[in-house]
Amino acid sequence: MSIVITLDVMLAKRKAKSKDLAAAIGITEQNLSLLKQGKVKGVRLETLEAICRYLDCQPGDLLSYEPDNAMPDAGAE
Repeated sequence: MSIVITLDVMLAKRKAKSKDLAAAIGITEQNLSLLKQGKVKGVRLETLEAICRYLDCQPGDLLSYEPDNAMPDAGAE
């Protein structure tokens, strides 16, 4: 996957527990776990905003883009 989710890193930096974050933003611990593992197809902006508010961070602190080597260059023929 080209988008890497680093939520677990930010939780560790903030010394926050997944259980507390899930309760604070109103999602299940299981759904938060799936998000942390990158096993979701998308995330609602409302959820991302709530996570950022709780952890006092920016979306870029939680998401990063790593090009997939299997994909051809945009300009390649």
